[in-house]
Amino acid sequence: MSDKYLKFANSFVGKQIAPKLGLPQPPVLKRYVPGQKAVDGAVLVGAADGGRLAPAIAAVLKSAEAEVWTAEGPLRDAAGAVDLTPKIYSAETAGDQRFQALVFDATGIAHPDELKALRAFFQPVARKLRPSGRLIVLGTPPESLTAGGRVSQRALEGFTRSAGKELGKGATSNLVYVAEGAEDQLESTLRFFLSPKSAFVSGQVVRIGVGAPPTATPELDWDKPLAGKVALVTGASRGIGEAIAETLARDGAHVVGLDIEPLAADLKKVTDRIGGSAITLDVTAEDAPDQLAKQLKNDHGGVDVVVHNAGITRDKRLANMKPETWDQVIAVNLIAPDRITLALLKGKVLNRGGRIIGVSSIAGIAGNNGQTNYATSKAGVIGLIDAFSADVAAAGGTINAVAPGFIETQMTAQVPFGIREAGRRLSSLGQGGLPVDVAETIAWYASPGSGAVNGNVVRVCGQGLIGA
Repeated sequence: MSDKYLKFANSFVGKQIAPKLGLPQPPVLKRYVPGQKAVDGAVLVGAADGGRLAPAIAAVLKSAEAEVWTAEGPLRDAAGAVDLTPKIYSAETAGDQRFQALVFDATGIAHPDELKALRAFFQPVARKLRPSGRLIVLGTPPESLTAGGRVSQRALEGFTRSAGKELGKGATSNLVYVAEGAEDQLESTLRFFLSPKSAFVSGQVVRIGVGAPPTATPELDWDKPLAGKVALVTGASRGIGEAIAETLARDGAHVVGLDIEPLAADLKKVTDRIGGSAITLDVTAEDAPDQLAKQLKNDHGGVDVVVHNAGITRDKRLANMKPETWDQVIAVNLIAPDRITLALLKGKVLNRGGRIIGVSSIAGIAGNNGQTNYATSKAGVIGLIDAFSADVAAAGGTINAVAPGFIETQMTAQVPFGIREAGRRLSSLGQGGLPVDVAETIAWYASPGSGAVNGNVVRVCGQGLIGA
């Protein structure tokens, strides 16, 4: 279902009326189009004293063919020594130049007093960020530090989340913590957050650890990073699952779509369209994990990417909830992913360097009236990520989750008008997301270049104003 108010607010008439009446003015977000550059526009980079990521940032921006600026002006060769020595940026330096992204290396901030470097860098250029621009802060995981460093690095979260609520015009703000020793594993994540692929991801905190190195060298094809990979997507016949299947196929994967027998025809349409394979299976069946593991091994030699997307809702307030209403949701949304993950790991069906991705929900973080069963199951998915992260990492892989907020699907189209409109507007971006927004985040997790991104939960919610 389309967002009619979004279209009206961005029409000629709507642009005249909405501001005068104090109505919301949600922007039209710029999303990725195949063949598009990771970042289309100038990127301003800076750093606090003692920052350690300048070479890594420069290498990524050079690879992405970005136009790079510092406080001194444009760089002609981002591969050379990049001087990010903190300076007070002068608006006159760039004149009328506007930036697609503002990237700041805050890893050198070791005392609360040094946090003023954030204001010094961003304040003069906050109004120079283009529509659908990107603000990215890079820091060090606070838990790896002590004393002032731990305090200061934790403070970066409040800065980026508040900035995201101020930017407007579809711009986003995110924080990436990069562990010491993981500098060479920044590219996949920085590319994602710079690009239109992260259009509906804002106010998030991601950790890059010292995990398994990328399974591909710098020759990784960023247009087809999953070439030669096999990806399983459960619940792939429609909605978010269909978008995930299409996006992973676009990135080069052979997608094995899975769904229940009543949706077999819809599933086949999807997998035929993308050149994939279809499996009809009830994931809650007692023998489902073993049957699935056997078929993936026999037909494909194993699996590289597993997306636990299949899910259902059976909404009732707790006082009215019958046992079967509770049990069905927990079985599909939580018990099935848990059992399938165990079977794939024990049977060594997940290939070395494999990726497991769970689909949680904002309901699992913030709760939701009438969804105690659903919220329980989706919080449990986050627990599943925590529980398996060490074992999956030991097998050379990663396990992460997305937590979608209000996404425009057939399910949300059935929500009463008033609640649906509130769900759309209660975010920094003032609108609901699209299934492809969830799919793009999953594709970033699935990339061979994301081998050090493990145990993360990223909300795809336009920085929803509900929840953490």
